Amino acid sequence: MKPYLHLFDFSEKINYRNEILAGLTVAMTMMPESLSFAILAGFPPLVGLYAAFTMGLITSVFGGRPGLISGGAGATVIVLIALMKSHGIEYVFAAVVLAGVIQVLIGVFKFGKFVRLVPQPVMFGFVNGLAIIIFMAQIEQFKTVVDGRLTWLSGPPLLTMAGLVALTIAIVLVMPRITKAFPPSLAAILVVFVLVLGFNIDTKTVKDIASVSGGFPPFRIPEIPFNTETLQVIFPYALIMAAVGLTEGLLTLNLVDEITASRGNSNRECLAQGGANILNGFFFGMGGCPMIAQTLVNLSAGARARLSGIIASLTILVIILFGAPIIERVPIAALTGVMIMVAIGTFEWMSFRVINKMPKQDVFVGILVAVITVWLHNLALAVLIGVIISALAFAWESAIRIRARKYTTADGVKHYEIYGPLFFGSVTAFNEKFTIAEDPEQVIVDFRDSRVADMSGIEALNKLTERYQQAGKTLHLRHLSEDCRLLLKNAESIIEVNILEDPVYHVAAEGGNA
Repeated sequence: MKPYLHLFDFSEKINYRNEILAGLTVAMTMMPESLSFAILAGFPPLVGLYAAFTMGLITSVFGGRPGLISGGAGATVIVLIALMKSHGIEYVFAAVVLAGVIQVLIGVFKFGKFVRLVPQPVMFGFVNGLAIIIFMAQIEQFKTVVDGRLTWLSGPPLLTMAGLVALTIAIVLVMPRITKAFPPSLAAILVVFVLVLGFNIDTKTVKDIASVSGGFPPFRIPEIPFNTETLQVIFPYALIMAAVGLTEGLLTLNLVDEITASRGNSNRECLAQGGANILNGFFFGMGGCPMIAQTLVNLSAGARARLSGIIASLTILVIILFGAPIIERVPIAALTGVMIMVAIGTFEWMSFRVINKMPKQDVFVGILVAVITVWLHNLALAVLIGVIISALAFAWESAIRIRARKYTTADGVKHYEIYGPLFFGSVTAFNEKFTIAEDPEQVIVDFRDSRVADMSGIEALNKLTERYQQAGKTLHLRHLSEDCRLLLKNAESIIEVNILEDPVYHVAAEGGNA
């Protein structure tokens, strides 16, 4: 098999019917969202659809794992609204290109793997917050514009909208019990579409959001001054967009890993996402990232390969070129019902069952991440805060666990056997273990079950040695691991410690100690 064929993951195990139907369903649910966010940001509507096509196609073929769906996501578009208002769409395209370059560099230097350091409570908060955002976005569909103002539907329009949404949800729930040969989401959209068309029901359609007809994405270089002033304007937006896109994308990749019991390639996803955003900036697209809602729609429809994402992207392009008159008549209620079910499926209901079994700090982190995600719609900030708090909590727990076993041998030498890591958080507790005034002239500190983790630990050893020297006593260090000895050697110009050459040190090191 040629090396490039694995990109498509076409094998005997692929269910082509599921892949094609899932792709069609994804296209139906992606288009209104891409249009909505484009209009929200003040872009021409087609900018959103072009982004959905370009992001979806490139990442489906070259992305970090099969089943992941990318498009013109709101998380990245929201970052660009201020730039659009202050400098216009040409600067937006330039920022999208620069964001793509940043993402490619992150993939090249293999920094994508660090997203796997995100703790489970942060994942719970991220997913639950995102589910709430998806659900709240669907509630907005129950509003309409009257005299230039956005107001809630009322009377017959409200009843019609609610009834069609309820019918969509019912079909999605009941369909799997009847047959699993057809994606329930697509079945619901088709049934509601035929019902509205057949009975000429007056309700909101895709056309009420915007027109979706157009041509092939045109190539154009952003018309901006190529100087340092322009770079200063677009760089902050590009950096934030790159960070938000990768954070949401790689967390979504992790989520798909859990659902499918497989593992994706985070660095490859960074490269694909960055390349897609670069093309977006040159082909009239607003950029984007993986979309968790559409990804879950794809997986729930039975898709497990790259074909569904390719089908979804090509479907969007075909609709732009030829099928707009039909798609513009699809009821918004059908799409709203599908997305409500996606929100319900996205929410980690299991988090309620384990909340009383989780440590308090993990519960706090999960709730905080969810609140920030919903309140600020800033997924990157929410995850960053969650990771920082989790890291500080872990550092505190590790710091208070350091302990020492003390004993004096027959030759009058006192031993301190240290357990737990010596780092910035545990320095104070470490120093409290020693009784310098009461100790004999020779003292050995044994690190067989410990290690010096950072410069704060080295400085603690230096000061401890000085205190013993001032008391006329000698401190020796034993069983330091190779990395600890290297740290001490690198810092030997500023510290002075006595490393005791223990004859069994090498045996201990081979056994994995300290």
